[in-house]
Amino acid sequence: MTARAYPFGPVDGLEVDPTYLQLQQDEPLARVRLPYGEEGWLLTRYEDVRLALSDPRFSLAQAAVRDTPRMGPVRMGAILTDLDPPDHTRLRRLLAHAFTVRRVEQLRANAERLAHDLLDSMEKAGPPADLLTAYAVPLPGLMVCDLLGVPYADRDHFQDLAAAFMSITALTDDEKLARLGELAGYLAGLADQRHAHQEDDLISALVVAQEEGDRLTRDELVQLTVLLLGAGYDSTASHIANSVHTLLKFPDQADLLRANPDLMPGAVEELLRWIPAQEVADIMPRYALEDVQLSGGVVRAGEPVLLAKHAANRDPRQFPDPGRFDVTRNAKGHLTFGHGPHHCIGAQLARMDVQVALTALLERFPGLRLTADVEWRTGMAMRGPVAMRVAW
Repeated sequence: MTARAYPFGPVDGLEVDPTYLQLQQDEPLARVRLPYGEEGWLLTRYEDVRLALSDPRFSLAQAAVRDTPRMGPVRMGAILTDLDPPDHTRLRRLLAHAFTVRRVEQLRANAERLAHDLLDSMEKAGPPADLLTAYAVPLPGLMVCDLLGVPYADRDHFQDLAAAFMSITALTDDEKLARLGELAGYLAGLADQRHAHQEDDLISALVVAQEEGDRLTRDELVQLTVLLLGAGYDSTASHIANSVHTLLKFPDQADLLRANPDLMPGAVEELLRWIPAQEVADIMPRYALEDVQLSGGVVRAGEPVLLAKHAANRDPRQFPDPGRFDVTRNAKGHLTFGHGPHHCIGAQLARMDVQVALTALLERFPGLRLTADVEWRTGMAMRGPVAMRVAW
């Protein structure tokens, strides 16, 4: 079978390339060839993607030792994403001791205060404003710094370092590795400080986290913190901006949310489902450990699969009329945060950030509107605007 060149596109903004939906219908197990690495299978149907995310017959750890399908010459792995159970389970349990729902909810009041402070400054400066630099980027940045115990004074520098974590081609591999190395060094110093003096933050909680006498090593703690910071900062900022863009595109849905604020939690789930967060399929391929039957055929042992979660979230077999954006839809079960043992451990924090950000913005600026065409960034794992000029 001849492999298709991948990724598809390009597409504008938050559009989904129609090739995904065509494959979902006619070729749910499609052979693809990325710029680097071996060929793989692209999965686009909900049931197949969900199975590959959770079935132990698919391995993430194998990707660390294979010539994986990838966008750049060097594969960029991460501590939690390069492990299978039981090694992954051990780290996940230790991390869960520190990353609790209670801890996230304790941050909600602070998030609301920060959101209103940022909107106060935006309103005082007057329109037009760049929603990214004024609001969408600093809010999750401040929240992640608060969660980890990183001084707020470092947030601008952290924005650059954390954004490097999500780069696919925007930075060279050397530039990316240099920034991540600088980030790891800073967080290692912060962890050493918390060993000597505990504070009420996530790094302190990770320092003391233990299960049956097991603790995180210093290297594990730093790697996990880098992962949380990078994944939680840039992706949440992008999703806030993408959500605002979506609500401005569908003003009737924004009006519905203003009139019924209790709809916001469900609306955020629908935004997570509807927005194609990633430009390409999940950049972490899974390898079949044995032959696995999927809806489009058999994946043989040793073959990699790439998971198009954004296409799966538009599968009509799971979500009726999936292209329609509807804040009253029951969108639970979407795969944006993954599924199974590798489900995003920061999902609750991201949900809370987006809920707070949108609630405050819709309430403060009912006349919010775009004042210029939105330019979309390229070469990053997460889709999002370069700038979003707005007035009210």
